[in-house]
Amino acid sequence: MVDSYGRVIDYMRISVTDRCNLHCSYCRAVRKEEVPGWEEGPESALSRDCPEAASLRDDEILRIVRIAAQLGIRHFRITGGEPLLRPGVPDLVRSMKECPGVSTVTLTTNGICLERFLDDLKGAGLDGVNISLDTPDRETYRRLTGSDLFERAYRGLELCASSGIPTKLNCVLLEELKKGFEELARTAARLPVDVRFIELMPIGEGRRMKGADPEALRRRLKEIWPDLHPVKEKCGFGPAKYETAAGLRGRIGWIGAVSHSFCESCNRLRLTSRGFIKPCLCYGEGIDLLPELRPCGAGQADDGRIAELLKRAISRKPEGHSFSDPDRITESKGMSEIGG
Repeated sequence: MVDSYGRVIDYMRISVTDRCNLHCSYCRAVRKEEVPGWEEGPESALSRDCPEAASLRDDEILRIVRIAAQLGIRHFRITGGEPLLRPGVPDLVRSMKECPGVSTVTLTTNGICLERFLDDLKGAGLDGVNISLDTPDRETYRRLTGSDLFERAYRGLELCASSGIPTKLNCVLLEELKKGFEELARTAARLPVDVRFIELMPIGEGRRMKGADPEALRRRLKEIWPDLHPVKEKCGFGPAKYETAAGLRGRIGWIGAVSHSFCESCNRLRLTSRGFIKPCLCYGEGIDLLPELRPCGAGQADDGRIAELLKRAISRKPEGHSFSDPDRITESKGMSEIGG
């Protein structure tokens, strides 16, 4: 599929839930006391605004994946919320991998439940895991996320890195966290993990927070690894730019959505857990597939209708985002609702 600006669209991010067991300040700043099920443990904590019946069922997700793959979308990422709070994610991965035309299925997680599901995910054929971990310090993690679960998250990272599944660590560049960035970068020396620093985007709670300067961090990392240099070959299917050095087992990645817009090569669609197709993260506009998948009275839409709606969403992809002009941003939801 090619959009109206000549970009090949071959990547879809699928949020399978907007439930989460963390409440990161830049994503969904909710007090844990407001969350039903918190006292039962991090695997059961629910977002107060997400009845599970509102989420797409597995068969509905698989139907969309199958149709999207027929249109040429080859790469799929499962996101949330925290996707491993949804029952049966390893089975969903396996079924997605079996869809004709699907090349890769990857997962983004906070790592807290990863130890429990890692073997099943590997057995299902998962192609890669991105773990969101913004600080190497337990107390800072507790303050940022509202949860004292740092050890579980880091244990998930270590186990994933040793499992043979390609593993990446994602860190959002918040000014308040900058003391820990150097230590996080050193993870790429200790483990075969790509450490990626992501500019804070003015979406949801992120509009009210201050991002850290990626160039200042890069200068510091060049002092630690003077031979740090760009990787020439393409790494993955997203926008990250990677660097490497002799002393690193993994790579250092940079995702500069604000300062270095990659809109000219954007290759993705987003599917929210409630069946809404978003052509661009920045804008609230999109196409609601749920009424087509669960119609009242008229009968379920056929595959051709779903395909046509996916094509329509691709045709509506804007030329670029407007992160540099927040007044033009029309997306009002937080990242956990959109699919981070």
